[in-house]
Formats: sequence, structure tokens, C-alpha cells
Amino acid sequence: MYETILLPTDGSDPANRAIEHGLSLAREYDATVHAMYVVDTSRYGEPALSSAEIVLDELEQRGQDLTDDVAERADDDGVATVTEVCHGRPDAEIVGYADEIDADVIVIGFQGHSHQRTNRVGSVADRVTRSTDRPVFMV
Repeated sequence: MYETILLPTDGSDPANRAIEHGLSLAREYDATVHAMYVVDTSRYGEPALSSAEIVLDELEQRGQDLTDDVAERADDDGVATVTEVCHGRPDAEIVGYADEIDADVIVIGFQGHSHQRTNRVGSVADRVTRSTDRPVFMV
């Protein structure tokens, strides 16, 4: 049923719940997981040689660490994994990458770092759901 599962992460608890759910699906269906982190340049811009560049470099390293962690967890379960760290607006990059890899499903945590109020769908998860015709599991 699922061959390709996209797991975007921002390191939040909801994203970690989504990763667990996505890895469970991958084990069940012998699917490949694509772990993704987006450096949100809509928030910080794409500066050249400025203090914001240092922040973006740190965020990119954080993204690499987070996606590497997903890959390690997947590998422990015998699940094939691809990692992707990119720059852009998270919802647009997630939907674009899902299209690029022809993801069967996107598994995303809601109420991540972009939204802190209780019982609210995070703005990224909400925009992803509204912007794709692919199935989206919000965990």
C-alpha cells in the first residue's frame, strides 16, 4: 500500500510522534522513508555573509542531525531511508519534495515549533494538508 513515506521533522515532540508512526508504517509495508528538514528561510531569509547566515548554518546542522537520527532509528528497524535538508518555506518544500519523490503518504506532526497553542493544528501541517492531494497523516 505504501512504498514511499515522507517524514518531515522539526525536532518537536509532535514530529517525533509522527516519526514513530511513519517508521511503524514503513516496517509494516516495507516502505522507504524520506526524512526531511526544512531550514525556514521565510523566517530568516537567505543572507550573504551576515549574522543571519550563522543562524542558518546552525539550523542546517540541526536539520542534518535530526534527519540522521531518523535514518539511524530506521536502520535499527531495517527500514531504508533517504535524508533531505533544504531551504525554503516549510510547507511549500514539503509538498514539492513529496511530488518529486512521488510519496504515497506524508506523515507529519501537528503543533510543532511553529504553533504553541494547545489543540491547534500547526500552521505548517495545516498548509501542507491544504496544498497537496496526497494522503497526510497528522500525528
